[in-house]
Amino acid sequence: MTQDDLPERGWRGSPEVWLDAAQALLVEKGVDAVKIMPLANRLKLSRTSFYWFFKDRQELLSGLLDRWEQATTRHLVAATTEFAATETEAMLNVISLFLSDSQFDAGFEVAVRAWSQQDATAMARLQAADAARLEALRTMLERWGHAPDDADVRARTIYLVQIGYISMGVEEPLDVRLKRFPNYVEIYTGQRPPEIEMARFRARIGYTGDA
Repeated sequence: MTQDDLPERGWRGSPEVWLDAAQALLVEKGVDAVKIMPLANRLKLSRTSFYWFFKDRQELLSGLLDRWEQATTRHLVAATTEFAATETEAMLNVISLFLSDSQFDAGFEVAVRAWSQQDATAMARLQAADAARLEALRTMLERWGHAPDDADVRARTIYLVQIGYISMGVEEPLDVRLKRFPNYVEIYTGQRPPEIEMARFRARIGYTGDA
């Protein structure tokens, strides 16, 4: 008996269950692996169960891109408007985002960037996300008094450094990265964060080391 012969009664999963499996396959093996039958096998569900939730594979892929935006762009844009008493604190809010996959899913980001190299729809979504992220960073910097041209260059510096870290798969111990944060903040804003802000920041992320 094949999976397609299984009776169409009982649990068929849910949209989230199918998307979870699709995301895992995308990150592990790339978009070419995200197909209905491999997903059904992974979930131990019939292939026809998929069609209770999605019209076709393309609708599933569109749902994956929606999920990626929620796991990355939404959090980055929100970080640029988070409360901060100073510009340096505002910048620490932004760069801290990249310390946690729960706030910016680096594996998902890398997978979508690879996918975009072979798919025009994914590329268009990626370019729109890049533009929205840069605009949020520019707007934040302008709120802190930077002229538009200056804000644009600083926003690009912030963004390209962080995406470079992700794309290159750079791995650094947290204490090493934290020691560099004051320098990054100074490059990005023109101001060095005072030690009291760094202490609050370390406490916020639960760091208890010596950085």
